[in-house]
Amino acid sequence: MAFRMSLSGPARTFLTAFSAAVGRLDKSLSPFDTIARLRAHTFVPSDAIYVFHLVLAVFWLTIMQVPSFPSKLLIPILFGVALFIPFTSQFFFPAIPVFAWLLTFYTNRFIPADYRPSVHVVLLPTLETVLYGANISDILTRFTHPILDLLAWLPYGVIHYTFPIVLAIFLWLFRPPLALKTWAKTFGYMNLTGVCVQILIPCAAPWYELIYGLTPATYGIAGSPGGLVRIDALFSGDGYQRAFGSSPLVFGAFPSLHAAWATLGALFVSHFWKGAGRMAWIYVSVLYWSTMYLTHHYLIDVVGGACLATTFFYLFMPDELRGAGGWGSSEYGGARSKYERYDLESRRPGGFMGLDDFASDTGESVDLSDEVEEENIVYRSPNPSTSGSAPHSLMHSSPKKPSMQNGSGSGRMHRHTASIASLIRPDERSEGWSPISNKGFAFPPVTR
Repeated sequence: MAFRMSLSGPARTFLTAFSAAVGRLDKSLSPFDTIARLRAHTFVPSDAIYVFHLVLAVFWLTIMQVPSFPSKLLIPILFGVALFIPFTSQFFFPAIPVFAWLLTFYTNRFIPADYRPSVHVVLLPTLETVLYGANISDILTRFTHPILDLLAWLPYGVIHYTFPIVLAIFLWLFRPPLALKTWAKTFGYMNLTGVCVQILIPCAAPWYELIYGLTPATYGIAGSPGGLVRIDALFSGDGYQRAFGSSPLVFGAFPSLHAAWATLGALFVSHFWKGAGRMAWIYVSVLYWSTMYLTHHYLIDVVGGACLATTFFYLFMPDELRGAGGWGSSEYGGARSKYERYDLESRRPGGFMGLDDFASDTGESVDLSDEVEEENIVYRSPNPSTSGSAPHSLMHSSPKKPSMQNGSGSGRMHRHTASIASLIRPDERSEGWSPISNKGFAFPPVTR
């Protein structure tokens, strides 16, 4: 009994959703299943994007120097095996854009300097002064404090790297499979585009201006952790100095992918869990400030990253997930939520959402006895005295849902019933029980 009670609430919801999500996975390990699906697949013009990925991967693997040949051939071999095994393919195949971004980000360091464009040192601070009237990032770095350092470090150096993974887990558990695939595709292509812009238009970050001034930059200059060096000093380490010192993309200030990650994540959270959107945007606001406070980006970089994320969010969000709460029109019962479909009062706002709120309205086959089924819409006659004249179709509708054995059923009942006029068919509106008849509106109903 004590163990059951310990799993009640959010823990029980999470474990039940996890069990259901694992049950939906393809457990097959036979590559022949994947081959059979390929033979049955009807190819469309949009599948040409995988030709682009193949060409891009061959290009980067050709110029890759570490690991060297033939060790680097293990990368495409292992990835091909992962794609042909159904169990791993369901994870690796939707993440192809993410792997394309990672390969591009890592391997661009091997592009010969003769083929690289010149680094822009003056461009970003000049544009920032022209557009905003001052160098905003420089103003934000004039006063530093250990408390501000920690406040900037948490979103920039910690949450930034875990937020996309946590969001992907919640999408996998509590939203339809298409939501997670959309997140992987949008996140991957957004980062791939951002890195390509950074390679083609290399720009120096504010830390370069603080260290070297406006002198021309060369690709031989090592990266700098900027304000994160104070975090290394605070914790008596050199992790950030080593990480940024060996960065494969030193002059990738514009657009800010830190800002793009946070913005895209907040847009997904706001779309699929409206109640948690406020917390997500608070995190985004703090991260915007931290990118400039730590001398890693100008304000124009932050704006560019936010615009990039917003563009890809609306560009890649499929029609099936554009409805209220992210529900589609075919598979999940229309673009409207259940509150809109049945003319019910929507959930009251306020408070931080728990796991029960994340699990609600999913349309998934999660076995939550007090959450999955819709509460009955109780028939109510406009004229109590004629309640016995209800249409036969309504009187013999689905039986009333029994109350929960634990006594919690009464607390789950709707506060309002649906509009009966919106639930009945047009040909039934001529019955005597309804105030709306073929001859017009009459209330109380005319007794025949």
